[in-house]
Amino acid sequence: MQPIVDRAPPPTDDDRYRLLVEAIHDYALYMLSPEGLVTSWNPGAQRFKGYSASEIVGQHFSRFYTPEDRAAGLPQRALETSLRDGTFESEGWRLRKDGTRFWTHVVIDPIRTSSGQLLGFAKITRDLTERKQRDDELKRSEEKFRLLVQGVTDYAIYFLSPEGLVTNWNQGAQRIKGYKPEEIIGQHFSRFYTEEDRADSVPERVLKVALAEGRFEREGWRLRKDGTRFWAHVVIDPIYDDGVHIGFAKITRDISDRLKIQQELEAAREALFQSQKMEAIGQLTGGVAHDFNNLLMAVLGSLELVRKRMTDDPRVMPLIDNAMQAAQRGAALTQRMLAFARRQELDLQPIDLSDLMLGMSEMLQRSLGPEIFIDTRFPPDLEKVQADANQMEMALLNLALNARDAMPKGGLLMISAQTQTIDTKHATGLPAGRYVCLTVADSGEGMEEDTLQHAMEPFFTTKGVGKGTGLGLPMVLGLAEQSGGKLLLKSRRGEGTVAELWLPVALASAAPESSDSANTAEAPARRLVVMAVDDDALVLMNTVEMLEELGHKVLQASCAQQALETIQQHPSIDLLITDQAMPQMTGVQLAEVVSRDRPTLPVILATGYGELPASAGRKILRLAKPFSEKDLARTIYMALRDGDRST
Repeated sequence: MQPIVDRAPPPTDDDRYRLLVEAIHDYALYMLSPEGLVTSWNPGAQRFKGYSASEIVGQHFSRFYTPEDRAAGLPQRALETSLRDGTFESEGWRLRKDGTRFWTHVVIDPIRTSSGQLLGFAKITRDLTERKQRDDELKRSEEKFRLLVQGVTDYAIYFLSPEGLVTNWNQGAQRIKGYKPEEIIGQHFSRFYTEEDRADSVPERVLKVALAEGRFEREGWRLRKDGTRFWAHVVIDPIYDDGVHIGFAKITRDISDRLKIQQELEAAREALFQSQKMEAIGQLTGGVAHDFNNLLMAVLGSLELVRKRMTDDPRVMPLIDNAMQAAQRGAALTQRMLAFARRQELDLQPIDLSDLMLGMSEMLQRSLGPEIFIDTRFPPDLEKVQADANQMEMALLNLALNARDAMPKGGLLMISAQTQTIDTKHATGLPAGRYVCLTVADSGEGMEEDTLQHAMEPFFTTKGVGKGTGLGLPMVLGLAEQSGGKLLLKSRRGEGTVAELWLPVALASAAPESSDSANTAEAPARRLVVMAVDDDALVLMNTVEMLEELGHKVLQASCAQQALETIQQHPSIDLLITDQAMPQMTGVQLAEVVSRDRPTLPVILATGYGELPASAGRKILRLAKPFSEKDLARTIYMALRDGDRST
């Protein structure tokens, strides 16, 4: 017989629902009466609200709301909304038993009988505090990032849609590009590019490069709202969200100032290079001119002596004259080279440019031809300039001939002058003071910018082979700078050329030194014993021949040391003529050594260079190479005259 066992009755549906609700701990599941009183309470409600069932059942659910929500009637509105709409759902702050707040997601649904009678409300609450904290932290981070981006004013930082439309805009973008957010958001970013870049589809290509390579970085011209250009450094990065491309981040920086500094630095480097190159060419040119002067000295001196000693043979004399003219043209060329090298001899005197122009006007018109009309404009009160009259005539002639060559079909040549007071910021770069600007302007073809940049370089010419030496403008430049002035060229293709020769105004006290017999080749009354020194045998031979032709006894030496030995052996020497550029000891150094024992001995320095060294004494006279017998005689006369005065 089987024992009788008590069996529990099977659970009803109500029991199952109760067990389900009691087993949920992550949600507060409880019921409210139609008036809002708590009628049931599950473990989940107790866990995150802190009340036990005995403490809360029968209490009004509004105690879970914050004081401000209760004052605003939110609990009652929640029930009313649930009744009206069939459900109420929201998120908000709620209170625990200990008074702390937590963020909840709340759903309230009305409970009715099958006949529609309201039994109460089912309320489900979930604690979302952690999610709320994460969301708030994310929002704070996003806000900080937004403030950071908006606060940057040195960079344009903004986003583009995948199609290239601007989606936001920071203050830096507004400052650099000039657009307000409402003016540019929604517009395509290609409007920042130049017309030529847009025509070349550059904006579309940069987005493709950014997508393909993960980044695009470049420098280039961009446009502001007002149409002005600025040099920009641009970075574009593609932006992805969970692997989906959602747009581009674009950062633009205005680096126009940096570009300007780079350009100025490059210009300074180029100017330094040009200066060094010109200095090197000047040194080379001066050296070549010096050596060439020695050769011309031998040629001209020999021709002059041969011509004096020959009979008037009608077949030979024209040939000698022709050779002498060719040598003199060579001497003129060396003068141009020395002028460029700043080594020519200048006799700086106060010059009236009006008188100078008047004196050479006829010669100038013949040189230019009838097709060129010369218009001169010189004010009557024009101040005098400090310059060399002969070199000024040559400079003015050079400028006029250049103008003529620029007007092959004829035209107008305007020569004018005016006195100006300039400051240190003047385009010439000259020291502040009073200057006369001599302007030579033509109506010719003008020059391209590249030609203008090289026009004053030595040996640069556009006249074709055999039609120009390329030393005309460098000679004028050398004259101007050696005189304390400047040469400026201004030209545009098709608009002619203007040459401005700036020269310092002559001081009121400056006046030409009186020179009795300066142009007279007088020979001394007595026969002299002359010491001639030159390391160039050809020049020395010609100097000796000229001195003997003038009736003097000549002792010769090919170096300074040999000359010193000869002078010690011959105390009767009346005059020393020496070259300057000699190895081991220069002419000036030789004169200094000689003056220790013979302080009254006259010294003539024969040289192709224009300036004597600072150490040269006042008793040393300069004789410019190449010199003629007449030049030599005149200089000897002046040396002896000055020597007599000093004694």
